[in-house]
Amino acid sequence: MTSEVIIDVQPKEISIALLEDKNLVEYQNEKREEASYSVGNIYLGKVKKLMPGLNACFVEVGSERDAFLHYLDLGTQFSSFEKYLKQVQSDKKKLYPIAKASRLPDLPKEGSVQNTLKQGQEILVQVVKEPISTKGPRLTCDISLAGRYMVLIPFGDKVSVSSKIKKGEERTRLKQLVQSIRPKNFGVIVRTSAEGKRVAELDMEMKVLVKRWEDTITKVQKATKVPQLAFEETGRAVAMLRDLFDPTYDGIHVNDPEIFQQVSDYVSLIAPEKKDIVKLYNGTVPIFDNFNVTKQIKSSFGRTVNYKRGAYLIIQHTEAMHVVDVNSGNRTRAENGQEANALEVNLGAADELARQLRLRDMGGIIVVDFIDMNLAEDRQLLYERMCKNMQKDRARHNILPLSKFGLMQITRQRVRPAMDVNVEETCPTCFGKGKIKSSILFTDQLESKIDRLVNKIGIRKFYLHVHPYVAAYINQGFVSLKRKWQMKYGMGLRIVPSQKLAFLQYEFYDQDRQFIDMQEEIETNS
Repeated sequence: MTSEVIIDVQPKEISIALLEDKNLVEYQNEKREEASYSVGNIYLGKVKKLMPGLNACFVEVGSERDAFLHYLDLGTQFSSFEKYLKQVQSDKKKLYPIAKASRLPDLPKEGSVQNTLKQGQEILVQVVKEPISTKGPRLTCDISLAGRYMVLIPFGDKVSVSSKIKKGEERTRLKQLVQSIRPKNFGVIVRTSAEGKRVAELDMEMKVLVKRWEDTITKVQKATKVPQLAFEETGRAVAMLRDLFDPTYDGIHVNDPEIFQQVSDYVSLIAPEKKDIVKLYNGTVPIFDNFNVTKQIKSSFGRTVNYKRGAYLIIQHTEAMHVVDVNSGNRTRAENGQEANALEVNLGAADELARQLRLRDMGGIIVVDFIDMNLAEDRQLLYERMCKNMQKDRARHNILPLSKFGLMQITRQRVRPAMDVNVEETCPTCFGKGKIKSSILFTDQLESKIDRLVNKIGIRKFYLHVHPYVAAYINQGFVSLKRKWQMKYGMGLRIVPSQKLAFLQYEFYDQDRQFIDMQEEIETNS
């Protein structure tokens, strides 16, 4: 299986696609200009309101809605953290080292929030769930710093090894190695990717994580206001690679020099022998179009998803859960009857649904209405197929066998909002008003824009992105429209077909690939 990561960097957003055998299996999109309360961020927050009935409190961390912290998420070492935080904040010049901090008794599990916290108290918290719908971020005081091979836990006292490492001798080796390099007052969770790694590699990452912690607590020490961001999780591109990176990757393609350098530096750090797989994309065709990502996004998101031979899924998201309906569509029945036909459609649906869960990052409760099957062995086969497909999913999940109503219930870890890409396009020439100029005049409109760009604004080298059908029309003929424009306005004009654009939509970019806004709503009025 070949795996590739495609990173599309735009002025306002970064999009990341993971392809397996050229098929899109994961997609993430992050706005660049918005404040981001990403999973992993650490804040010095302030207790805003105690909720004894919920045994929880609301904490101010700077988000639009106050974040939620349950008593059980304070962590067993909260008392040690609380005392250490006071020691750090008492001296703004010299940092009190965590190695000298004393460990206090564990927090009792049956305790109450009103006896542990008080309103206005400053506490160190970490985001474990991003704001979803009307809910603010979910927090924990059990701070952890994740690396490629291990997770560092301040005030932890033991070394744990991932249960996915099965060999007993390897588990023992890793535990002994990490125990020998573990700093005082830190616990460590050894991740699956550490299997087979040498002590030098583990020690190097340990030092990186300890330095990250020191930088975080230094920010807390010098904080002049609360709330204060103490540690920001690495950019989405690098963070996704940290969790997903596999030495078998065939390529990581980036279209932005700055992000390319960040990714290249990261890969050089964790896998120096694979640094050459990171490549800067310089093609004129948009990077997602070049790797056939745009088309897959358009066909994979939305309410209806077709998967094979006319069968399709209907996916709807409610406040409480995701609901999926499996339909055979207009496919013809199999020769050996309705039962075989239902099994084939359901197995195909299980394959596509497993991909959709990863692709959309759907979480919470998912209820799937498969086509009814009479044979118990067929229902068991479907359940086993779904379990096998979900083995590649990194998110924690639980799958129940089909109920007597033919429903399958799935729970999947939810840490950020489900990815919802709107595949419907607002008409760019009427802005949803329903009236446009004659389509035959579209090329005249483009020429007027080119004339203004060249003769009034003075930009002579630029790219014009249009829908592929329009690009084909502009390029057709012995003396094409493109050639006529080039002879009239200069050879700096280049036509680029872009699959993300609607039929009569266009975009101008200068020679540095910076967007030039040439579209005005008034131009569409008849």
